Amino acid sequence: MDWDNLRIFLALAREKSVRGAATGLGVSHSTVSRRIDAFEQTLGVRLFERLPDGYVLTPFGEDMIQTARRLEEAVNGLQRRVLGQDARLRGDLRVTMPDLLAAKLLMPDLVAFGERYPDINLEVAISYTPFDLGRREADVAIRITRDPPEPLIGRKIITYARATYASRDYLSRHDPEHAPESVTWIGWDDRSRHPRWVRDSSFPNASVRGRLNNAMVQLAAAKAGMGLAMLPCFMGDTEADLRRVPPGKPEPAWDIWILTHEDLRATARVRAFMDFMAEAFLGHRDLLEGRLPQV
Repeated sequence: MDWDNLRIFLALAREKSVRGAATGLGVSHSTVSRRIDAFEQTLGVRLFERLPDGYVLTPFGEDMIQTARRLEEAVNGLQRRVLGQDARLRGDLRVTMPDLLAAKLLMPDLVAFGERYPDINLEVAISYTPFDLGRREADVAIRITRDPPEPLIGRKIITYARATYASRDYLSRHDPEHAPESVTWIGWDDRSRHPRWVRDSSFPNASVRGRLNNAMVQLAAAKAGMGLAMLPCFMGDTEADLRRVPPGKPEPAWDIWILTHEDLRATARVRAFMDFMAEAFLGHRDLLEGRLPQV
């Protein structure tokens, strides 16, 4: 059996769609479909039922998947151990992080890393869904979390602060300090009409409008004048069009961790990246902790 066929089989079994499997594997949709069809023809059995709501394993597929998972674990473990012995400051390095960190904070530092280590080919995979470092979906993860998963090793770099922001234009038309009933919050992905983060805010009685479940979209909406937004200070304080809404006091929000798999801790390029980015984060401490508001 070709291991690449088993990888595609496992990805399709997990995602239950050609699109999801292709995205996870970094290949085209047609590649996944063609390879699965050819794999089934080689085996002489059907592995999946093609249903309107996705791909579902057949009984033979169910029987085969446990063995495939054990093989995947063994192959990934071997790859990690081999990579863990790599003392060269060269080669590919795949890093995953949320878009707000890459776009609003770390891009100059990523450029600087590339200039210091020109033989390391850095790939940045933007995702809010945690990549599985055990399956080699990434080598390093920069995550916003309070509870990193147990198999990974690394360190908490810093706790960033957040505050309430609105556009200059919005604040010229509304007075949150003296007429708090005139303002509205830009909603996140909350099912409640009065979520806890609103109740705990400086404007607990303000209404919530819309549901924008992405920090970059929240930032754009606040700049456009949609309402009040609860944003990380490293995002809001760097935007000339935004101002902190009085009283404007920052509050601790989430921790930022930099993590890798324990098998990769000795890999030279992994270690170099983690040390470099930890130093970069600390260089942004005042911005991250909310000590640089717009005047």
